[in-house]
Formats: sequence, structure tokens, C-alpha cells
Amino acid sequence: MAKITELFSPKDLTEGTPWKRIVEFSIPMLIGNVAQQFYNTADSIIVGKYVGDNALAAVGSASPILNLLLVLFVGISVGAGIMVSQYFGAKDRVKLSHTIGNCITLTAIASVIIMIIGPIVTKPLLTFLNTPDTIIDWCEDYLIIYFVGIAGFANYNILAGVLRGLGDSLSALLFLLISTALNVVLDIYFVASLNMGVPGVALATVIAQAISAILCIIKLVKMKSNFDVNWKMLKLEKEYYYKLIKLGLPSGLTQAIFSLAMIVVQSLTNSFGEMVIACNVIVMRVDGFAMMPNFSFGSAMTTYTGQNIGALKMDRVEKGTKDGTMIAVGVSTIITILILIFGRNLISIFTDTKELIDLSMNMMRILALGYIAMAITQSLSGVMRGAGDTVTPMWISLIVTVVLRVPVAYGIAYLTQSEAFPTGRPESTFISLLISWTIGAVITFAFFRKGKWRKKGIVSEA
Repeated sequence: MAKITELFSPKDLTEGTPWKRIVEFSIPMLIGNVAQQFYNTADSIIVGKYVGDNALAAVGSASPILNLLLVLFVGISVGAGIMVSQYFGAKDRVKLSHTIGNCITLTAIASVIIMIIGPIVTKPLLTFLNTPDTIIDWCEDYLIIYFVGIAGFANYNILAGVLRGLGDSLSALLFLLISTALNVVLDIYFVASLNMGVPGVALATVIAQAISAILCIIKLVKMKSNFDVNWKMLKLEKEYYYKLIKLGLPSGLTQAIFSLAMIVVQSLTNSFGEMVIACNVIVMRVDGFAMMPNFSFGSAMTTYTGQNIGALKMDRVEKGTKDGTMIAVGVSTIITILILIFGRNLISIFTDTKELIDLSMNMMRILALGYIAMAITQSLSGVMRGAGDTVTPMWISLIVTVVLRVPVAYGIAYLTQSEAFPTGRPESTFISLLISWTIGAVITFAFFRKGKWRKKGIVSEA
């Protein structure tokens, strides 16, 4: 029993062999990220099989708007992870307690804002994006349900970030697996049994996310040995909420920039018609799984770096960075090979339409090598964020998405216009993504070597 309890307790990443600690911490996060991706994937599979390709396109077309309005939570989550990991590494109980309390309060405020703004802007944004009339009503229903029930999503993601900052990636995984299983069951019930269509998958996701959030809250309340749990810690104090926002805002802006670029590119994708929209949804779902190791190692490097900088152990940061990046690149290489071999089998899970399968596989071949470049970007960006430098990754994201990806996508589409493809070839959006990923990795490596991030630790700063 004691060993099981230890598994679900905070982990000190400032001791032990760096690569072993990173891998131990990353594996639950990787499984958790796969489960998180399965939320949307289950939605896509079920609506694609039970409702049709247009319903599949509707769920996918809603994603860029959804991501844009969730940037508030991205910012809070990143700021929380950095501060919690550094204060935990420094063994500063008072600041750790107030940081967690301010995270909870900021999350509640942000949830109310999204619940009000989200439903109001949904239809205008969908219209602005030239969403086809055949799917626009489904998109609107999906988004409104999601925004009204946003509190579950917000609290799970931010509180899971707090748990990971404390070194406990296993509890966040367990709660996510529970809610993922519930999501699949409710998806099938609402869509297959009750014939609720696209709104059914949104409702299932909202309910499942609320359960995972409640489990996170219960877990944190029980962790009194690591930080104080009381009403006083929930009071907003400038020292903490200002630092949370200062650290998290660049990451939130990064997500906003990325989402805006996705929205602009989605408008181009919509011009290609429903078949290409559905293809884009399928490729992005498979892409989501392929990216999971990169995101997992990136998040692990943030926590690892934060704790060790908090403990003033820069030598461990240097060693861990090399180890973590090498492992991430190795895993991404294997995944790239598997996608090239088994990609068609994965795509056929979403649809039985041969033309759609062929088109989606062609796009996956274009993206495949980009995952190795993203392994470098995510790992090194994770280190910089863990040290407290969230501004540099923001500028890099701005350059590769706005300055590079969007113009390249539209440029290729314009240059490939023909009688068969009046708005250009659909490959343009995926080629632009591959180019931006590759150049982003080169820029990230250059800024990492420059070393500005080494001077950003909030503990050493104090």
C-alpha cells in the first residue's frame, strides 16, 4: 500500500540520474497526452462512422475557434507549472501555497469570461471563416456546448499542470484515463443510442472533463503535507497573480498566434471543399498522436528544469537537456517510420471513403519528417520555459507561424491554381506546416545556445 501511495505522490526531480528521472516523469505524461488526444479523436471517429463525413468536418472546423478562446487557460497553466516547480524545488512552502491558490482563483475568473464571450462570438467567427452551410449549424452547436461547460476543461488542465509541477504526473494520468473512458461511453450513448449527432459528442466531452477536474481538486486537497490548503491561499495577491500572468502571458499569446494562424489557414482549407476539410480533420487527429511524445518531453523538461533551477542545480539542467532532447528525437524518428508504414490503417479508422483515405495518406507523408524537427523545438522550448524564459519561444512561434507559415500556404495555393484546382492544390497547407516546423527547430536551437534563458529563474531572482 505504501508503494502505491508513493507512486501518486510528488516527485523530487533534483536527485537521481537525469535521463532516468525525465523518462520516469515523461511516461505518465505521454500516456496522459495520448488519452487527452483520444477525447477529440473519439469524437471524430464516432461522428464519422455514425453520422457521416460532413459531421466529421464540422467537429474539425470548430477546433481552431475553440483553441483561440482557450488561450487564457494556456497562459495560467504554463505560469503555474513554472512557479510551482521552482518553488517546490526550492522547498518554499509559503510561496508554493499562494501560487496554487492564485491559480485556482484565476481559473475560475477565466472560466466565467469564456462562458460569456464564447457563445456570443461563435457564429460570427464561423461565418467569417467561410464555413460551408452544410456544416455551420453543427459547428455552432458543438462550440456553444463546449464553452458553456468550459469550467471542467479549464480546471483539469490547470490543476493537472500544478500536479505535474509538483512532480506528480501519475495522478493527472489516472484522472484523465477515467474521464477518457467515460467520454467514449457517453459518446457512443449520446450519438449511437440517442441520435444526438455532433452536439452529443460535445456534451459527452464536457461531462467527462468535469469529472477529471473534480478528481484533481480532491487530490490537491489531500496534499497538505506539501502545501497549505485553506481559503486564505485563494485570495488574489499581486506578487503571485502578476508573476503567473507575466510568465504565462507569452505562452498564452503563442497559443493565440498559433490559433489565429490556424484560423486563417482554415479559411483556405474551407475553400477546397468538404472532402479536404474532412481530410484535414483526419490528418490533424493522427498528427495529434504523433506529436504527443514531443509535447510530453517538452512538458517534462519544463518541470525538470524548473525544479532544478529552484534548487540551484544548473549542472543537472545541462545534463538533463542533452538527455531529454536525444530521447525525444529518437522516439519521434520511430513514430515517423511507423506513420509511413501504418498510416493508411490509422486513417481507415475514421472513414471508409477510399478517396478520403488516399488524400489523407498523401498529406501524412508530407508532414512525417517534421515530427523530428518538432522534437528539438519542444524539448529546448521546454527547458527555456522551465527556467522562466517564456518570451523567446513566443517570438519564435510568431516568426514561424505568422511571418512564415501563413504566407507560404497562400503563396503555394496561388501558384498551383489550375482548372482542376481553382483555389490551388490542397497540399499547400501541409507543405507550409512542414517548412515552418523545420525552420522553427533551427531558430529554437540558435536561441537556446545563446543562453538568455539561464538568467530567468524566479527563485535565484529573488
